[in-house]
Amino acid sequence: MKVRDIVSELDGVLLTGEDLLDVDIQAACGADLMSDVMAFVKENVVLLTGLVNPQSIRTADLMDIQVVVYVRGKTVPKDMIAEAERNGMAVIATKYSMFLACGRLYEAGIRRGGIRELR
Repeated sequence: MKVRDIVSELDGVLLTGEDLLDVDIQAACGADLMSDVMAFVKENVVLLTGLVNPQSIRTADLMDIQVVVYVRGKTVPKDMIAEAERNGMAVIATKYSMFLACGRLYEAGIRRGGIRELR
């Protein structure tokens, strides 16, 4: 699924990352605990989170996540948008809850979760 499709499916607002609209995303990870993201995230993933602080952008950058979606209608501060822009990331805001945003992406075709299965 392209980033532009994610924006559309989530009735989102693209805050930065216009140059990434055609990037293909194959998995989604919904988490507010950045330690979970660091421990288990896969490649080509969109991170959905309600954690609106610089740590979410830093974690995404560390894990090579190019797309971050902030859920629940959160307002993303300009300094975080600027940091994401410096790191070459797309930032999307949506009014949907984490549950609904993940569900909408699943229904739209993202079938892989961003979390590796534990064995």
